[in-house]
Amino acid sequence: MKWILLVFIVLPAMEIGVLLFSGKTFGIGITVLLILLTGILGAYLAKKQGLETIRLARHQLALGEPPGDLLLDGLCILFGAAFLLTPGFLTDAAGFYLLLPTRKTIKPLLKKSFLKWINRRTITIIK
Repeated sequence: MKWILLVFIVLPAMEIGVLLFSGKTFGIGITVLLILLTGILGAYLAKKQGLETIRLARHQLALGEPPGDLLLDGLCILFGAAFLLTPGFLTDAAGFYLLLPTRKTIKPLLKKSFLKWINRRTITIIK
């Protein structure tokens, strides 16, 4: 419940505040241009990295190896792209964080969370 409140009320309110500040500081035209540029750049990066991740996963599967780390990369790329396509500077920062090599810092936390969910049986892996 706390995540729903954060995602649907607090984050948009913060985004509106940052957008208003940016519009007042840089002007409306520059603010809109920055939003469009981050969306276009984000879509390009997500497509490029997503296709590369799929290619590497196929290669690992062809060799008979499980693509464990690549699945986490894929999740980071998916959420990073969604954040970058959402208008706002805070979500753009989160999106670039997940698309750039900095995502390596969050992958161990994701692994730990997934293992916790599996051990609590709140998520099930079907073979």
